[in-house]
Amino acid sequence: MMNRKTAFIKRFIQDFYLVFIVLFLYAPIATMTVLSFNNSKSRTQWGGFTTRWYAELFSSSTIMDALYTTLLIAFVSSLIAVMIGTAAAIAINSMKPFPRSFLMGITNIPMLNADIVTGISLMLAFIAFGISLGFNTILIAHITFNIPYVILSVMPKLKQTDKSTYEAAMDLGATSVSAFFKVVFPDILPGVLSGFLLAFTMSLDDFIITHFTKGAGINTLSTLIYSEVRRGIKPSMYALSTIIFLTVLVLLLITNFAPKRKK
Repeated sequence: MMNRKTAFIKRFIQDFYLVFIVLFLYAPIATMTVLSFNNSKSRTQWGGFTTRWYAELFSSSTIMDALYTTLLIAFVSSLIAVMIGTAAAIAINSMKPFPRSFLMGITNIPMLNADIVTGISLMLAFIAFGISLGFNTILIAHITFNIPYVILSVMPKLKQTDKSTYEAAMDLGATSVSAFFKVVFPDILPGVLSGFLLAFTMSLDDFIITHFTKGAGINTLSTLIYSEVRRGIKPSMYALSTIIFLTVLVLLLITNFAPKRKK
């Protein structure tokens, strides 16, 4: 009887802790979603249900331009970072243990380094080389800090591949390029996709590096929201954030449940 009571209390504490953590994480998002349908601009007073903030969102050229710039930079920088990072991971994986460990240590430094240091150093580098700050500098900066994430996503998959299959394909007459795309690339594809999604998310979410490397007249969502904080964030930004959250949630659900349904 005592053991059952102890087990019940232990399970209750575990469930309560889990519910508390979930509420702590998602209560702000739920609040933002509710405010996106609030007819009043006040955060403390409910003025009735409305969808006008969503209509105002899509009619605002400033927000749409910032959203387009953000998505374009995130997609292009992630795509280029995947190509460079995958090639770098293959090169590092083929090295001897000491240079491989040395380069992997260097790869980890940008991830552990403070974003403000990376942003200021990139800004100074662009100015030193006479490059005017703008769209191109933001793109280069995002490619730079995305490459380590791709390398660290691809490397575990490369370690799991069997080198003999690549050599067997070469012995059977395949060229090095065709052997890579037909033998090695399908094995490391999950790591490549993971690196792309991680780089896309980091680029979409970045503010500090973008703030230091952007020029006048160009804005991403993060810099636009930061500039509106002093004047007060418009409820249309709540609507935009809600749409982004629901889009990510749907993609996660599809990714997690699609393989099980197929199986």
